[in-house]
Amino acid sequence: MAGHSHWAGIKHKKGRQDKLRSKIFSKISREITVAAKLGSKDPGTNHRLRAAIESAKEANMPKDNINRAISRSEIDKDKNFENLRYEGFGPKNIALIIETLTENKNRTAGSIRTILQKYGGNLGSSGSTTHFFSNCGIIQVSKKDISDEKILELAIDSGSKDCVSNRDFHEIITNKDDFYKVKSKIGQSIKNLIYSGIEWRAHSLVDISKEESKEIENMLELFQEDDDIQNVFHNCKFV
Repeated sequence: MAGHSHWAGIKHKKGRQDKLRSKIFSKISREITVAAKLGSKDPGTNHRLRAAIESAKEANMPKDNINRAISRSEIDKDKNFENLRYEGFGPKNIALIIETLTENKNRTAGSIRTILQKYGGNLGSSGSTTHFFSNCGIIQVSKKDISDEKILELAIDSGSKDCVSNRDFHEIITNKDDFYKVKSKIGQSIKNLIYSGIEWRAHSLVDISKEESKEIENMLELFQEDDDIQNVFHNCKFV
């Protein structure tokens, strides 16, 4: 799972789990609020809202939190949020793609620049790191729910790009444009998904030793604590 978002690779100390969960809920709540503000409050007709609510459920966010986030779309009408992507390099010259949802791009860019500079990195220009990654859809299913043979058949029939069976879960990879179509077809057979989302996956990973990992983990934690930052993708493989 190294090299993708959801702060993978961060070895969270005991006592930080609640803080991490709170931050994840906060980021998903912001996405739900913006999705409801920009479109219908009915997830059946609002594609973006439906995806955000599904992410909330996968993160075990309480239903009350989801409803409050939708209600805030009426309160925060004066805030205009934008989805902005930043690219840069971190310690050991690792490549980063940082996705944000912000109403103040100057604040967000400044925060990202400060964090990167603290660890010897820098912001790059548009396209400086995206060529190290492919933008694709990821769907993960528990191996308890379906066999290797059946998930492969389902993945092929649904139009997936690839399907890999790991020790505990199956991972279906789709083209970005096919993600929601494939997810819908997979969902007809499997109700409970471990995870689903559109990610930037690195073409190849840079091995990071245990000694080198601490600096990168600290940087990723600072990104995780910033409410404007929704996702951080990297090309690290923590050994």
